[in-house]
Amino acid sequence: MLIKNLMQFLTTSLKLSIILPTIVFLCSCFETKTSKAPIQLNGQTMGTSYNITIIDNPQDLSASRLKHLVENELAAINNQMSNWNSNSEITLINKNSSDKVIPISQQLLEVLTAANEIHDKSDGSFDITSAPIINLWGFGPNNANKTVPSQKEIDKALNLVGQADLIRITNNPSTLVKQKKGVLINLSAIAKGYGIDRVASLLEMYDIKRFLVEIGGDLIASGTNRHGKPWSIGIEFPNYERRTVQSIVKVDDLAMATSGNYKNFFKKDGIQYSHIIDPKTGSPIQHNTVSVTVLTKSAMFADGWATAMLAMGIENGMRMANKYGIAVFFITNDDKTFITGSSDAFKALSQGKF
Repeated sequence: MLIKNLMQFLTTSLKLSIILPTIVFLCSCFETKTSKAPIQLNGQTMGTSYNITIIDNPQDLSASRLKHLVENELAAINNQMSNWNSNSEITLINKNSSDKVIPISQQLLEVLTAANEIHDKSDGSFDITSAPIINLWGFGPNNANKTVPSQKEIDKALNLVGQADLIRITNNPSTLVKQKKGVLINLSAIAKGYGIDRVASLLEMYDIKRFLVEIGGDLIASGTNRHGKPWSIGIEFPNYERRTVQSIVKVDDLAMATSGNYKNFFKKDGIQYSHIIDPKTGSPIQHNTVSVTVLTKSAMFADGWATAMLAMGIENGMRMANKYGIAVFFITNDDKTFITGSSDAFKALSQGKF
C-alpha cells in the first residue's frame, strides 16, 4: 500500500493529562469515487486537541450535529474529571477536607474503580493519590515553579499517597471516603482515556461503527478505515526535535495510549526531572525507559497502564505486561541509542494474532 504523507503530529502540551508522545495517523493515497468522504471533526478539549474521523454514518447526521454531540459529551467529562477545572467534581472533592462519606457520580465511580484495578495490578506504580507529590515537583494544575524539593518535603507528601489505603469507594450508592484529611486525587493519567471511551460509546449509540477518536495523542479505533483496512498508527521517535516515526502498528477495535518522559520535564544542576513521578519514591523516574505505548480494548485502561508501565520501566513493566497479557511497546535510551522492546501480546498483535 502506498503511504500518504504524515497527516498530523500532535505535540500540544496537555493540561488535563500527562504530556504524551505524539501518535501519527497514516492513510492510503487513493480515494474511491463511490465512497462518501469521511466526516472530520476537530476542536479543543481538556487542555489539548481532539480529532475524530467517522467513516460510516447510517443515520446521516450532519457534521455540525455530530460535533455538537461530541463536544457536549467532552464538556460533561471535563466538568467531572478535570483537575484544572476549579468547579469540576474531582476538584470539589479535593477541596473537601472532610473524612465523611462524599456522594460521587456513577461516571467518577467507574474511573476510580478502573484506577484501583490498575493500582493493584501494577503493585502501586499507578496511584491517583499522587497529587501531593505531583504538585510538590511543580507538575500539578496550579502551575507552580518546578523545583527540586527536599527529602523532608517528599516524605511529608508521601504520607498522603497510597490509594489502596487512603480512599474507599462504594457502589449503590456511589460514594467516596477519604481515610485521611488532606488526601488529593489527580486523574490526569486516566481521565482522558475515559473521555475517549465515552465519545466512542456516543458514536456507537448512533450506529456508527467505523471511526477513530483521538484526544491529545491517545485514541480508539473502531472497525476499519474507508478502504476496509486496519487503521495505520505511527508511534513517534522519542526525540521532540526529530519528530519522526519510530514504529507503525495497524489497529482495529483497539485503543492506544503512549506515555513518555521526554517532553514535560525540567533540568537542575545538569539532571533532568521528568513529570512521571514514581508514587513509591515520590521522585521523578530516573531509569532509561523513555516511552511506553499500550494497546487494549479500553482507552481508559490504555491511558492508565501506559503511565504505570513508564513508572515501572522496561524490566518490571515487561514482566507485568506479560503476566497480564497486555500489548506494550517500550522504547529505552541506551547511551544515546534507542532500543525497542515488545511484550508477548504486542508481538502477537503485530503478527495479527492478538
